[in-house]
Amino acid sequence: MEDLDDESARVYTFIGNADGSRESWLQKLCLRCHQRDAPPAREPRWWARVFPFPYFPTFRQASQQLCILMFFLLSWGILYAELGESIGLHGELLSMSMVVVAAHLAGWLWLKLTTLPALVGMLLTGVVCRNLGLLHFTDEYKKLNQDLRKVALVIILMRAGLGLDAGVLRRRRAAVLQLGLLPWLAECAAVALATHYLLRLPWLWGFLLGSMIASVSPAVVVPCLFGLRDAGYGAAKGIPTLLLAAAAIDDSISVAVFSIILSAIFSTGSVTFNVIKGPLSIVVGVALGSAWGAMLAVIPERGDKYLVPLRFLALFLGGLFALFISSMVGWSGAGPLAIVSAGFAAACCWERQGWAVSGNPVSEVFRILWIFFEPILFAFTGAQITISALDPEILKLGAICLLACLVFRLLATLLASAGCGLNYKEKLFIGITWLAKATVQAALGPAALDLMASGQTSGLPREDELYYGKTILAMSVLSVIISAPLGALLIAVAGPRLLSKDDDGNKSTDMNNEDITTNVDTRV
Repeated sequence: MEDLDDESARVYTFIGNADGSRESWLQKLCLRCHQRDAPPAREPRWWARVFPFPYFPTFRQASQQLCILMFFLLSWGILYAELGESIGLHGELLSMSMVVVAAHLAGWLWLKLTTLPALVGMLLTGVVCRNLGLLHFTDEYKKLNQDLRKVALVIILMRAGLGLDAGVLRRRRAAVLQLGLLPWLAECAAVALATHYLLRLPWLWGFLLGSMIASVSPAVVVPCLFGLRDAGYGAAKGIPTLLLAAAAIDDSISVAVFSIILSAIFSTGSVTFNVIKGPLSIVVGVALGSAWGAMLAVIPERGDKYLVPLRFLALFLGGLFALFISSMVGWSGAGPLAIVSAGFAAACCWERQGWAVSGNPVSEVFRILWIFFEPILFAFTGAQITISALDPEILKLGAICLLACLVFRLLATLLASAGCGLNYKEKLFIGITWLAKATVQAALGPAALDLMASGQTSGLPREDELYYGKTILAMSVLSVIISAPLGALLIAVAGPRLLSKDDDGNKSTDMNNEDITTNVDTRV
């Protein structure tokens, strides 16, 4: 505190009354919403007098939120200037923008008050706005809604690829594959089996749902793991690094398999070609994505003063191209794999040039971009749900399916982690960690209904198709609402009890190996 002025020093002193008495209930409540900055912010001298901490946020936190709100309003203003009265004060685009802003604020408040993932608050905001009549989608804006969610998916997948550490994959490839693939396969099959008999989904639609539900959410898992890592839990064995790599594999497989099955359901070609197209799309996606990522090690030139923005734009626009073009030509399974492969190949090449995977500046740009697209994705996914149109039987049986399959996945993880050099408490912790769902479910849940809205069909009666699509959407939302808070809570409670706390030397060693800077507000 010595390098700060007296006013700032008072702000950043831990909360307590001047006479040393205990904090009031209001101060304790405010401390759940507002944390001190690390390192302390350089704020105006008048800020602490006008907005005393902790009753108000610090200058850094307040200015960050104001910037985000300002960007949302500027975006709407630009669109209003271009499109005119169609998005005026009573326009649909304005209502969509206001719902996104409300979702961002609700998510922030949910995170601060409950310490549970902000995405749950964002999702509930979309559900509430839709069912109170504050938001509805006409045909004109449904396509915009779909495209915005696809952009969010590109950001998710690119961050997953950029976050894969080739060194960890080489050293612990057996453990990464075991933990990333085997529990996923077990839960996917369990969801398909349960929904086939309880919800009357055909086998192909059941595996479509299973491939989505089985995905673990980095948005929930990663911040919780880093909180434990920073406290020294599990750091010596590199458990956070191992789980981060396995989660990236899990998510990539989920999106790729989901896209392949969805393409097969709505395809119109010959059966033989559709069978061949699945594995072929995997090969094509990985090959093209890897080539694109490797090329970015040469172009642009490493000494270019605009190196970071050029590399970001090349990856981002390349990812958008891969996703939209692969969907347009009927090879939707290749697009997601190309995005992950491009990010992974680029990160590997850039690491050899001096950019550590954990400190990649392009990955930081994607992280900032995700701050804006996270409320868009979750608010619009929640806004697809009309509670009055849902069958209570589907909700009841769906919740039973999800809970049963989560227990099955926990048991499968305990078995799959054999031979990974972990004790039984660490295996149980990994099983608990793998329960959280959120990001992929929100991105892919409405995908089948989107295809139906665009006029595509699987050849089944329209009523059956709509039932299957709405069931998949309802299950995706249920999985987020049930498992995201449950997973975050169990990780926070079980981590200190199941993981050994390492000494400072082991902790610092692991943090050097996987140094990814996070804070309470970081959302993956």
